[in-house]
Amino acid sequence: MRVAMGVEYDGSSFHGWQLQDNVDSVQARLEAAVASVANHPLRVHCAGRTDAGVHATGQVIHFDTESRRSARNWILGTNVNLPPEVNINWAVEVPAGFHARFSARSRRYRYLILNRATRSSLWRDRAVWIHRSLDEKRMQAAGNHLLGRHDFSSYRALGCQAKSPVRTLQRLEVRREVDRITIDVEADGFLHHMVRNIAGVLIAIGEGERAVDWAREVLDHRDRTLGGVTAPPQGLYLVGVGYPSEFGLPDYPSL
Repeated sequence: MRVAMGVEYDGSSFHGWQLQDNVDSVQARLEAAVASVANHPLRVHCAGRTDAGVHATGQVIHFDTESRRSARNWILGTNVNLPPEVNINWAVEVPAGFHARFSARSRRYRYLILNRATRSSLWRDRAVWIHRSLDEKRMQAAGNHLLGRHDFSSYRALGCQAKSPVRTLQRLEVRREVDRITIDVEADGFLHHMVRNIAGVLIAIGEGERAVDWAREVLDHRDRTLGGVTAPPQGLYLVGVGYPSEFGLPDYPSL
């Protein structure tokens, strides 16, 4: 049987999602925890790899097993074997044709900014602190330039291995709640560092260092070396993954 799970984690103490030698990763912890319930070694596959320090409230994984367990047992048994930084929110049996990564039709990310004069001890690893005043309206106007289907070469990491830099950005919303600014983005897929590079450009525009049209100018360059600064990882969250309804995955509320 193939099982899908919804995963949430605080990425502060991990060296990213992917298995790596001699460092702690989310994937390593999940594989060990799920294997203890299945009673055999297994490999878990995720909807989207996250970098060191990046968090998730809506990560989706799948794995194959010959062991039969109820959804409740998969959830509770796995959580018992996970550190407090990682937990399973749901589990469901899916068809053999389901793949956490390749079946996904969209992904949603959120970038959190604490915008006030003083730092925060509570938000230090969960939002990026910007002490200079940000204009969220300028940031939204700049972000509107990126909506639609474009070549996002200027907004991906130099080492990005994706075959095509073309993506469709379906949603980009910037809003403020007192001293917290939230950037929500949704696309059919994201390139390596794409959201953090978008956030870096929008922050520079919000601070008034760059004109609103700079976001479009960077896009048109199609050259990462002419792009902006990559924003820090701790403000980034994978908050949701969209799949065809035929798979019957739960619409679990996220951040």
